[in-house]
Amino acid sequence: MPILDRFSLKNKVSMVTGGNRGIGRAIVQGLAEAGSAIVIVGRDAEKSAVAVEEIRKLGVDAIALEADMAKRDEIESATQAALKHFGQIDVLVNNAGIGFHANALTLPDEEWERLFSINLEGVWKASQIVGRHMVERKQGSIINIGSISGEIINRPQWHSPYGISKAAVHHLTRSLAAEWASSNVRVNAIAPGYVRTEIASTEYEDYRHYWKDEVPMARYGKPEEIAPIALLLASEASSFVTGSVIVVDGGYTLW
Repeated sequence: MPILDRFSLKNKVSMVTGGNRGIGRAIVQGLAEAGSAIVIVGRDAEKSAVAVEEIRKLGVDAIALEADMAKRDEIESATQAALKHFGQIDVLVNNAGIGFHANALTLPDEEWERLFSINLEGVWKASQIVGRHMVERKQGSIINIGSISGEIINRPQWHSPYGISKAAVHHLTRSLAAEWASSNVRVNAIAPGYVRTEIASTEYEDYRHYWKDEVPMARYGKPEEIAPIALLLASEASSFVTGSVIVVDGGYTLW
């Protein structure tokens, strides 16, 4: 097979949680351009509908499904709807997540639980539900969106729950990769650094000394720079890669 053909996702179906904006939306675009049909799972139906309309212009089929990633029954329903429409799910990208700054001494239990219900439990539930289908078919690729926050302690902001959740996602990735390797289901993760999305936040400037100026590449990442890594992991180009956490951070974690 010619090497560029190994990146093709023609006749594949990719489900992307939180795929209607930011990094998730860029990944959806990249996978669709490679030929994959798309299932966007999210809670903002209006944004998802806009994304689906744009993706269909590429000549691939796309649908949007609503689900709260903290709720197993909604993930189950979305998965069954995707399978009813397409008949298969070849790629799962667990992108949906939340984050906030927090003082470890004062963080309320409900905030901790809310973050973990999406960032970790949602990834676990979606991987388990879709993973059953993939294991049965003896093929599939699961891509979890982790973070450099799962590898280091960020500065100057404190947000230990987010970092802890992403560290757990990285270990979940390795654990499932080992367990499902014999079924030809690969599980990998991407750990982005500071990627500037459309979210309007003064933090990009308030913390630029730590988040940007001191980074070896001295700039923020772009969502479209994460998408090619997702395509690599989704495609046959990475057929011997599983259990890996690929850091994409402009060199931030080098020092």
